[in-house]
Amino acid sequence: MKIAVLSRNPRLYSTRRLIEAATLRGHEVKVIDVLRCYMNISSRKPSIHFEGEDLVGFDAVIPRIGASVTNYGTAVLRQFEVMGVYPVIESVALVRSRDKLRSLQLLSRKGIGLPVTGFANKPGDVKDLIKLVGGAPLVVKLLQGTQGIGVVLAETNKAAESVIEAFMGLKADILVQEYIKEAGGADIRCLVVGDKVVAAMRRQAPEGEFRSNLHRGGSASLVKITPTERSTAVSAAKILGLGVAGVDLLRSERGPLVMEVNSSPGLEGIESASGKDVAGIIINHIERHAKPGKTGTRGKG
Repeated sequence: MKIAVLSRNPRLYSTRRLIEAATLRGHEVKVIDVLRCYMNISSRKPSIHFEGEDLVGFDAVIPRIGASVTNYGTAVLRQFEVMGVYPVIESVALVRSRDKLRSLQLLSRKGIGLPVTGFANKPGDVKDLIKLVGGAPLVVKLLQGTQGIGVVLAETNKAAESVIEAFMGLKADILVQEYIKEAGGADIRCLVVGDKVVAAMRRQAPEGEFRSNLHRGGSASLVKITPTERSTAVSAAKILGLGVAGVDLLRSERGPLVMEVNSSPGLEGIESASGKDVAGIIINHIERHAKPGKTGTRGKG
């Protein structure tokens, strides 16, 4: 097979591992920087060009598109889909997952456990918004934030009001969520491929920090998940239409709660913690499912 990996940096761990796993299985791999692509949008012969080369003959495409280039990256991914190339993660699902509010609304509609979450636009509604999520302590999140950036823990109602009003004053879109104290600064990252959780790890925040992201100094360890946690993770990925996803769960007194669903999950931490060849599992998934023109959502929102 001929596989395209949409990544701006071929030296990143996740990109390197996907290249290694595909090459080991005898596939041809090309790493493509989406910002260097340009497209011919035509009803007769749509095409993508990269550094003067016409990108043709690909069987599958793996998007590793950073949040900062989501719009252009998904345009390139859509063009591959138009050309009949099988996407491991479809463009519609990727865009859907990058919108945190929309993701939570879709999961809520299907009855997936979530932290109580509030969303408002005007400073005059802040006090009532804080009450809606159960009061302080609470978490304030930038809608556009990634890797724990733009996430603040407000320990009192007054602090929460100040933080929320400050974000609103900057015209930033935010979510306000209840703080799950019993999680103890830890979450569980479930790596879903297809309809299975293929690996899981527990991420623990460092002392004095509540964000468990590995980029923020959190530690990762092997964890055994429950059947309920497994089914919750698989259902969350399926609802958003993601063939590959990192589903972050919090263990709460009322069961597993989905904190976030990541459409470009990093592989380094979870491969190290679990000892699993996650990159190889993703390539095996492609081998089983890649067919010309196989795009399940067909442009549905």
